[in-house]
Amino acid sequence: MRVLRISHSATVAAWRGRERALRALGADVTLLAAARWNAGGAPVTLAAGEEPQTIPVRTWGTHPALFVYDPRPLWRALGERWDVIDIHEEPFALATAEVRLLRALRRQRAPYVLYTAQNLWKRYPVPFRWLERAALRSAAGVSACNTEAARIAESKGFAGRARVIPLGVDLHEFAPTEPVVDPAAVTVGFVGRLVPEKGIDVLLDAVARTPGLIARIAGAGPLATSLAARARQRGIADRVIHVGMLPPEDLPAFYGSVDVLAVPSVPTPRWTEQFGRVAVEAMASGVPVVSSDAGALPDVVGGAGIVVPHSDAAALADALLEATGPRSAELRAAGFVRAAECTWDAVARDYLDLYAGTQHAAAGPARDLEIIVVAYGAPGMLRLALEPVAGATVTVVDNSSLPEIAAMCEELGVRYIDSGANIGFGAAVNLALADRLAPDADVLLLNPDARVSRDQIATLHTALRAAPDLASVGPAQVDESGRAARVEWPFPSPANALLEAVGLGRLQRGPRFVIGSVILLRAEALAQVGGFDERFFLYAEETDWAYRASRLGWRHAGVPGARAVHSGGGTSSDSARREAHFYASQERYLRKHFGTAGWQLARAANWAGAMVRAFVLPGDEGRRARRRAAVYRLGPVRVEARFTGRSVR
Repeated sequence: MRVLRISHSATVAAWRGRERALRALGADVTLLAAARWNAGGAPVTLAAGEEPQTIPVRTWGTHPALFVYDPRPLWRALGERWDVIDIHEEPFALATAEVRLLRALRRQRAPYVLYTAQNLWKRYPVPFRWLERAALRSAAGVSACNTEAARIAESKGFAGRARVIPLGVDLHEFAPTEPVVDPAAVTVGFVGRLVPEKGIDVLLDAVARTPGLIARIAGAGPLATSLAARARQRGIADRVIHVGMLPPEDLPAFYGSVDVLAVPSVPTPRWTEQFGRVAVEAMASGVPVVSSDAGALPDVVGGAGIVVPHSDAAALADALLEATGPRSAELRAAGFVRAAECTWDAVARDYLDLYAGTQHAAAGPARDLEIIVVAYGAPGMLRLALEPVAGATVTVVDNSSLPEIAAMCEELGVRYIDSGANIGFGAAVNLALADRLAPDADVLLLNPDARVSRDQIATLHTALRAAPDLASVGPAQVDESGRAARVEWPFPSPANALLEAVGLGRLQRGPRFVIGSVILLRAEALAQVGGFDERFFLYAEETDWAYRASRLGWRHAGVPGARAVHSGGGTSSDSARREAHFYASQERYLRKHFGTAGWQLARAANWAGAMVRAFVLPGDEGRRARRRAAVYRLGPVRVEARFTGRSVR
């Protein structure tokens, strides 16, 4: 696999471990990095020829979001053939927009992935919010160094599942030493910028209240000049040692000189910890870690260190003594395990997996198949759906919590999960996906009012695996009377709503999806796209999932050679309630993917089209059209809320 990586932070030699590990795993990686950058307060220079396949690039600007690269090396590199382009910059950064523009001008077709560490939800000023949304909507993958940053990227427009991949550490550099702790003089280490939000004052207060603690501080920043004075004010000048800014190669010796590392960061409205690499480095060095609960620190430190409330000097002091006393051996062992998860080799494997998810170049190996059925009452109908697939790998998620359904599943030999409440179709599917019987299998979603035989499922599975870019397939469907139903539909959009309103729905073009009553999902697409959006209570979950998959380069198709019977609405006798859920889901879908303006345009078109039909069509058809017009006039989500009692959102 040929990979082009672009990263300003890779100027630091220690942070190029990702590229070295990727090459060791067989990837052909070319890296473009800033020729000169300020890393943690110290200028770092990358010389030409310093490392194979690493090209220093001049930059203009010093802020990570407000700089641009010299476009000439990027232009040359983007003219080559690549399998994937890894833009290791934030989605809202000018450098990201620059690379995307040059990629478009070069007509470079390789998919690109982005990086994010931003774990505070921020609404950036124009044009940065536009750049961010455009970058995320077109990305084939996103790596995030913390969980919250991944969720924010998804909420701001990334179509798939953002991957959480930690920052790396070289275990060969940070070798542990045998601890020798003097309880009367515990040395607490601190590494980082000397700014208020890093919790310097909290650490000094903790030392001041505990005579046995000595602070050894490495770093530079605005508080460096006042650090000695702050220590004197607290009467601890003789127990605070400032060693200044340390180059990366001196950090292993620093960790070897302390008994415990403190990461007492304090979140602010505009900043919080995004990872905490120093915590992992200390763990790799055999040093226990105590951190605050700011930002991503609980994810990084939790379970392998001690996490205390931020700004709480008393809790910090107690935890520092605990970490170097009764829990020292336990924390050292847990720290080694956590550090092993963050080695460059482990990080590189995660990145290769991320890159592989963007490639749809081969049909892939044969996979097992797992069936998921979401039930809500109607045990007799559910039995008709389950009997043809009994003996396969089947999970039933019961949103009605009926003992009859549990007993039936036990009788038929299928797994039963009680969701505990009517949580909706998408949430129930996600519940089963989170606890898979066959984790790497393709997944057939089967409605309880549908029936399909094992041989028809096999035909579906063969069709899915025959084409490398198919994310989902569905069989031809008929109702109980043998009347055929439409399986493939164009994705809803404001434009398609206008065409439908004027009676030109047959002219709708573009990608299509298959309905979710019987649908087979590809394992690789599930891994890249993720599960269903649980904001869709009923209907449009599969439409939203398929649309996100389509944006990531996947296709969907019906398989005429496979056949299923679908009763339609078989688990509900309340047609008004079903319609309310259906139209509300359409509103959520259009708002999500086309914004408020797109939704209002589609709403007006649907209302106008329904009004025309209400006057033209006779009998029941006219009455249904009038009811539909009323729903769109009032607002589908508001109408749904009358049935569910849930607040409008």
